[in-house]
Amino acid sequence: MAFTNYSALKTKIAEYLARTDLDAQIPDFIRLAEERLRRELRIRQMLKVATASTTASDSTVSLPADFLAMKEMHLDTTPVSTLTFQTTSNFFRNARVTDSGKPVHYTLLGSEFQFAPIPDSNYTLRMVYYYKPDLLSDSNPSNLFLANAPDLLLYGTLAEAEPYLMNDERLATWAQLYERGLQALRTSDDDSEYPSAPMVISLTK
Repeated sequence: MAFTNYSALKTKIAEYLARTDLDAQIPDFIRLAEERLRRELRIRQMLKVATASTTASDSTVSLPADFLAMKEMHLDTTPVSTLTFQTTSNFFRNARVTDSGKPVHYTLLGSEFQFAPIPDSNYTLRMVYYYKPDLLSDSNPSNLFLANAPDLLLYGTLAEAEPYLMNDERLATWAQLYERGLQALRTSDDDSEYPSAPMVISLTK
């Protein structure tokens, strides 16, 4: 596809819509498509490693500002202590929410992680999580979505544009292309996590 930056994407969208009078609206359509991709897309390129610290006697730590979803979290101790996620209901029913000690479980409450037991010391948390890519703009002409899923960004933007243009008959076309591309990208990403060759067990004497 012949668009690799924000300006070229806007031009391509105008071409698909066969309109020259949407300069003010196309950035809004793109923004809506990016927000949809933030909600629906989880690929390895969206993973980030970050650290944070607990505070003794405080059961909460703020989520990173760009947090979307957690993949793995552990305490940076020796040996490493993996933290187990629990749903909010299970967390408060089963976890040791009033005990003090090294955290074992965590849950999400609003914009915070909550840990049980309540940390008895300052522990370093290491997180692997899916983050929100920066949104496209004139000052940010490319981003993760444009680099890794340009077709989804295009079809998602066109799907957002059609209701505004009262062109509902095209919605199904763009929605089908978007969903097909989303599924293909998910499958490709899943496949990339595992080696293509079968595992071989080697026995040594």
